[in-house]
Amino acid sequence: MSLHDKFGRQITDLRISVTDRCNFRCVYCRSANPEHNPNGHELLSWDELERLVRILVGLGIRKVRVTGGEPLARPGLEQFIARLARLGIRDLSMTTNGLALAGCCDRLVRAGLHRINISLDSLDPVKFERITRTRSLPQVLEGIHAAQASPLRPVKVNAVLVRGLNDDEVESFAEFARAQDLVMRFIEFMPLDADRHWTRDLVVPAAEVKRRIEARWPLVPLPHEPSETARKFRFADGRGEIGLIAPVSQPFCGFCSRIRITADGKLRTCLFSREEYDLRPLLRTGASDEQIAAAICNRVLEKEAGHRINEPDFVPPARTMVFIGG
Repeated sequence: MSLHDKFGRQITDLRISVTDRCNFRCVYCRSANPEHNPNGHELLSWDELERLVRILVGLGIRKVRVTGGEPLARPGLEQFIARLARLGIRDLSMTTNGLALAGCCDRLVRAGLHRINISLDSLDPVKFERITRTRSLPQVLEGIHAAQASPLRPVKVNAVLVRGLNDDEVESFAEFARAQDLVMRFIEFMPLDADRHWTRDLVVPAAEVKRRIEARWPLVPLPHEPSETARKFRFADGRGEIGLIAPVSQPFCGFCSRIRITADGKLRTCLFSREEYDLRPLLRTGASDEQIAAAICNRVLEKEAGHRINEPDFVPPARTMVFIGG
């Protein structure tokens, strides 16, 4: 068995969330209102998560990204990374808000982590606090510097741009990439916020970002796989890179190679899936690896053609980004 959908796309990438908890309350992801953030989900155990990854590796998954919530908020994350590394995954990475990274970066590397993405939505302390509802910019910058000084270099730093909130920092982010010699990735704001404030007017198109950066620094396109989410460019003088992720203005669904598993065991074939397939009953009622693999294959076969953000009948998923896993 292998993972293919009815459109002929091969599924090789897994995003697996290990928690729906986060110590940030970013405005584009998680609500500041506790009533909008249910905490009643029963998480899969580390053993159950590892078993699913092992089954999926047997089905052809080659890249695994550990996500949350904030993965470092769940005790045992470093040991879990080590367990995944022993499965022989070709590309093992993690997305984090960076708050706790400086203190554990070296241990994550020793555990077997290959790459890391760190969220950073403002370089201004006041604006950072407004976006994340925390006063933790110094700790995040410390985490970025620790990762840049480790074998995880070059670090990828992710900024979700929101019109009127942080879009005035595009050039500052580009300067940061050059100064730190890292990869700065600009992500279009998607309709996954808990407070449902998303509108198309708040989206900063990737083409605009590219024009603004090129007005100051020439860019050279870099090759990429069709299924990669980012279109990549290096600065012509050779220091630093940028990536443009444009799911709203330039959807890349036709080449999608990804599936997601939430922390409570739901299989999602698209970030914007309206339906989820619950794997937890199979894990807890004695299903064999072969039965679980067959169930996953059958579900992946029906993977959506695309996310439909730009269609008039688009309806966002019931769960928001923090509960889906980035």
